[in-house]
Amino acid sequence: MRLLFIRHGEPDYEKDSLTPKGFREAEYLAEYLAGEKIDYCYVSPLGRAKDTALPTLQKKRMQAEECDWLQEFPAKVIRPDKGYKINCWDFLPQDWTNVREYYDRDAWAQTALMKEGGVWEEYVHVTKSFDALLEKHGYVRDGNCYRAERANRDTIAFFCHFALECVLLGHLIGVSPMTLWHGFCAAPSSVSTVMTEERREGIASFRISRFGDVSHLYIKGEAPSFFARYCETFDSDELHD
Repeated sequence: MRLLFIRHGEPDYEKDSLTPKGFREAEYLAEYLAGEKIDYCYVSPLGRAKDTALPTLQKKRMQAEECDWLQEFPAKVIRPDKGYKINCWDFLPQDWTNVREYYDRDAWAQTALMKEGGVWEEYVHVTKSFDALLEKHGYVRDGNCYRAERANRDTIAFFCHFALECVLLGHLIGVSPMTLWHGFCAAPSSVSTVMTEERREGIASFRISRFGDVSHLYIKGEAPSFFARYCETFDSDELHD
């Protein structure tokens, strides 16, 4: 089975939609995905994800099932340098890299800061919902692997969000999402591909074969959006927070 995790196009957060560039990205993405085999589509309830999915769904004459748990990961914490709640997936490097627990696949959400924000409960809700969907498609979570009860070559597309994507990828390969949130970049409209591997009958694992692919933008001469990372140097005018 193949999973496609697709981040929404460049966002207009105030409107919960896309910028003009974001709509172009969605169209270029649709042109690319038109030639891809996709059997099932699932989409976040947020407007920017639905606006990204629409051109692809129209080209492929498909419908997508809306899943509430595919929305951007909503848990918030009071970040050490802030006096108010902020997304739990946006820390300054000096505030998380020295905490060993943040590198652990389970302990990352058990620090006092994360507990206060109810992060673990939200993580469990999302990952259990995801596993329930995979079970519907033939793969049942069994420890850290999956039982391939109905092994298949279907392709499932998820139109969602960067932080949420990292939560799901971390769950599939057994790593803390903190390392993905702060160490990887999936630009708007990017596609990440995950494949099952069934090296022994009935026992499946997942492998990321590509992450954050934006080749559909380069083909059209469209530069990837900066809405995925922070300033390269402190003295630049690029985003700092």
